Amino acid sequence: MTDPLATSGLVVVDKPAGLTSHDVIARLRRAFGTRKVGHAGTLDPMATGVLVVGIERGTRFLAHLVAETKSYTGTIRLGASTSTDDAEGEIVSTATPGAVTGVDDAAIAAGLAELRGEIMQKPSAVSAIKIDGKRAHERVRAGETVDIPARPVTIHRLDLTDLRRCGEHIDLDIDVLCSSGTYIRSLARDLGDALGVGGHLTALRRTSVGPFDISRALPLAEIMDRPKLSLSLDEALAASFPVLEVTDDEGAALAMGKWLEPRGLTGVHAAVTPDGRAVALVKEGRKRLATVFVARPSTL
Repeated sequence: MTDPLATSGLVVVDKPAGLTSHDVIARLRRAFGTRKVGHAGTLDPMATGVLVVGIERGTRFLAHLVAETKSYTGTIRLGASTSTDDAEGEIVSTATPGAVTGVDDAAIAAGLAELRGEIMQKPSAVSAIKIDGKRAHERVRAGETVDIPARPVTIHRLDLTDLRRCGEHIDLDIDVLCSSGTYIRSLARDLGDALGVGGHLTALRRTSVGPFDISRALPLAEIMDRPKLSLSLDEALAASFPVLEVTDDEGAALAMGKWLEPRGLTGVHAAVTPDGRAVALVKEGRKRLATVFVARPSTL
């Protein structure tokens, strides 16, 4: 019997520079021959790296794919600020060469230290955050003034991997592990502001989204030539959540949206039958183990 979910799952794309996340989705719709394609976590056109994409029923799973952490490598340029906090914007201020050379290694280290841990971060005005149903960058391009309140984020790791002094600017290569919702270009802006010389991001590569790292990602061109899932829906659920093994009968009950007796679980689990099929995501309440997402409904 053909598996009705054989074409559903996730594709982990290594996004090239120059394309929006929507551009990637448009290409994958053509490659996989379906309109049911969506992504988890936007990447700016300048950025490369991990973009997690859902195919067919995998798009419904994306709403439950909560990536608590993401990691990046990038380059911060000290010595100039831009309208977008990255290299795609217009330069709005530059520091004098004397001011830049006056920033020593110790000051840079201290500035980076201030950005680690739990911090309040103000997103860029040209971010994809929605304000009254419209994305901030769309409002800015329409001539509106946008002021997004600071929000809490956690910078678990912010390591300096290389430092290059180039006269009128300083380039810092960084390695970051942060909570979801962190803006790396805001880190660049805030570091430059703290050092008094301005700063912006000149390169960014996302190396992981939750459990999906760059080692799983395939170049977009390769996917276009040979479209295939990176993970089936079964594999995606099991990779993203702790696994709860259930019997075939229990799996059939969950497929119909029924609840099971509590098991003493904490958090969401992927309920997997003996044949390796992930039937549903389940979460325990006070008196029952109930579904929060049915991957394999009985109606399929």
